[in-house]
Amino acid sequence: MSAAAGAALLIAAGSAACGGGHDEPRASAAGAPAAECGQTTAARAGARQTRAMWIATVNNGDWPSRPGLPVAKQQAEYRHLLDVAEKLNFNTVYVQVRPAADAFYASHYEPWSRFLSGKPGADPGYDPLRFLITEAHKRGLQLHAWFNPYRAATQADPGKLAANSQTRLHPDWVHRYGGALWFDPGLPQVRDLAVRVVLDVVQHYDVDGVHLDDYFYPYPIAGKAFPDAATFKKYGAGYKNLGDWRRHNVDALIQDLHTRIHQTKGWVQFGVSPFGVWRNKSRDKAGSATAALQSYDDIYADSRTWVRKGWVDYIAPQLYWPVGFKAADYRTLVAWWAKQVAGTHVQLVIGQAAYQVGQPGAWKDPAELSRHVAIDAGYPQVGGEAFFSAHDLAQDRHGFATRLLRDHYSRPALAPVAGPGAPPAAPAELTAKNGRLTWKGTGAAAYAVYRAPAKSPACIAPDGRFLLKVVDGDAHTTSDKTAKPGHTYTYYVTALDSRRHESATTRGVQAAAAHD
Repeated sequence: MSAAAGAALLIAAGSAACGGGHDEPRASAAGAPAAECGQTTAARAGARQTRAMWIATVNNGDWPSRPGLPVAKQQAEYRHLLDVAEKLNFNTVYVQVRPAADAFYASHYEPWSRFLSGKPGADPGYDPLRFLITEAHKRGLQLHAWFNPYRAATQADPGKLAANSQTRLHPDWVHRYGGALWFDPGLPQVRDLAVRVVLDVVQHYDVDGVHLDDYFYPYPIAGKAFPDAATFKKYGAGYKNLGDWRRHNVDALIQDLHTRIHQTKGWVQFGVSPFGVWRNKSRDKAGSATAALQSYDDIYADSRTWVRKGWVDYIAPQLYWPVGFKAADYRTLVAWWAKQVAGTHVQLVIGQAAYQVGQPGAWKDPAELSRHVAIDAGYPQVGGEAFFSAHDLAQDRHGFATRLLRDHYSRPALAPVAGPGAPPAAPAELTAKNGRLTWKGTGAAAYAVYRAPAKSPACIAPDGRFLLKVVDGDAHTTSDKTAKPGHTYTYYVTALDSRRHESATTRGVQAAAAHD
């Protein structure tokens, strides 16, 4: 609500906390749940949905647009991408901070990334990751630090890397394959390095999650075997074949990361975005009715086991195919993945191929991704979507992102709860004056602001249909710039902890916006 509109807010109610937690309907005097303080499970679930975008840094895919940009330009480009996320009512970004055994932060183990300055190991003059996190949190966006655990370099010449690159310090840890350098996942010291790199970030930065993509063992090249025969000979005793041993190596990393991350900071989520096909049904009766590359057999990523064992907090399979595609139909794969997470505590986020829309030889229908999200809505196990990648969302080719906003994301949504815990204390003393809401903070990690119809009761449970925004940090005030003059609303505020557990609401404040 702008000052130019001459808006005035008229306070009409008190602001004591309503009592009761998000998941605990309160009772009326007769002992039954009070209608004005309770909501259905479906209504509450509407406030919990991952809406994420990947921000790739490898080869300057999304950010920065090229190496060597001045710091101010780098930061402006990143803010623009977050503006896109905010406009689309997203709540999460997966930012690539270790694209190839290098760092977008002050690493204790690896050199600064050349994708920042253009020179491997060159200090960019600021701490990018701290900046990335701060700017995301200002907008109420969660940031998951995205790591590539095994890619050592995007080219095959170690001499082009920084002197303190692990590839140059330990040349026996890496292999040349497909024009790049890859760490050998069969070496215990390589897995240990990957874990130490991740924990270094978890310990020293306020990240909300740790994210891995689909690169484990490299994608196979026809007629060229990954050269780890000597490693298998040394460490493969007790395994029937090379494939079982390789899967064990990847499994060991996933399980160790999950355990160590939560030991370090219990609220930090751990998620993986695997290739979208685990196994084809023709190969394994537990697989999907597809005819595609199989992560289990081809890159040794047993993603189904990670879900069944609870080694990930969320799984974001890359379902980068359209509806009706014979080899890997989108509908078929959503149904298969929904079945895998059913009965587990693993959140299912569907990876979407924004890069495919409007490209030559790719998808021509700008409604394809909107159709995907509509399909997802039919499965209660689907907890949201993630889009690859930020540059494509910003381009909005043929209006596909605008269509997503209109069809599905017109209201904000809270990110899912990250693990068990008690809700925080509710904020109090909510007031509104001159277009601003003010409340008494509780030391929370963030606050959710709700705007309901004018006649809503003073005491109400959080309802995702009315979520207006998320304010990060222990803030005590915000503004509603979208209120319409002449309309009256009832506002509520809840507190969120670092795991996104939600308090009860404040007692509602009714406010009317009007022209002078």
